[in-house]
Amino acid sequence: QGQLVESGGGLVQAGESLRLSCVASGFAFNTKTMGWYRQPPGKQREWVASISSVGTPTYANSVKGRFTISRDNAKNTVYLQMNSLKPEDTAVYYCKAYFSQVGWGQGTQVTVSS
Repeated sequence: QGQLVESGGGLVQAGESLRLSCVASGFAFNTKTMGWYRQPPGKQREWVASISSVGTPTYANSVKGRFTISRDNAKNTVYLQMNSLKPEDTAVYYCKAYFSQVGWGQGTQVTVSS
């Protein structure tokens, strides 16, 4: 069974930046498309961004131009650089390995104050 461990969340003010990390283990990370999702308080989990095994990114419209997803296959890690954060970005952030048996990690809390 694989595992995903997210980190890097915190409390920031609007306009500031954070970088999230997700370390993968127990599966062939370099062959998988990886994604970031988030769950705002009281709402359903939503897709944020994805990156293919060769590094092609896609973004939700709500974060396009502010967030950057990247990966380091040598470190089995996917990142989410979040700039110009807004209060509506407040959520628990999770990463996901597509087309795999790997479950959700524990997530990392991001709180953006106005």
